Amino acid sequence: MPAFVTFGRILFAVLFIYTGATKLFAIQATSDFIATKVVVPEMIAPYATQIETATAMTTPQLLAIALGGIEIVAGLMIALNFGARFFALLLIVYVAVSTVLFYDFWNQAAPDNAKMLVDALKNLSIIGALFMIMGYGRATRAAETAYGDV
Repeated sequence: MPAFVTFGRILFAVLFIYTGATKLFAIQATSDFIATKVVVPEMIAPYATQIETATAMTTPQLLAIALGGIEIVAGLMIALNFGARFFALLLIVYVAVSTVLFYDFWNQAAPDNAKMLVDALKNLSIIGALFMIMGYGRATRAAETAYGDV
């Protein structure tokens, strides 16, 4: 059973490693997409402007780099089973927030919202898998019976 869990964890992590890398390789397209959906709140706008000036990048570009990096690092850590619970929690928050921001199926008409709804449900299942990684932890526990063990 532990070999299946390890293999499944590695295959699951490939999703985040790949999507993080595509965000970084297509940084302009990613930042353009982020710019259409994310608005910097007025309260932090002066700080965002200072960071933009210091880095000579826009806030969407900085967010694209940060999100791509988070996905790659978290995916690698889950695949390597190092800090898996922490990085699973980090990805739960990331996937939940991105689902609410980017898959707004409730604002679209009935025929157009079907793909968005399916994508949001896929993200919900990814969150479920991340909760399983959090619950399973670093290693198997031979002394304890897991949920559903016979």
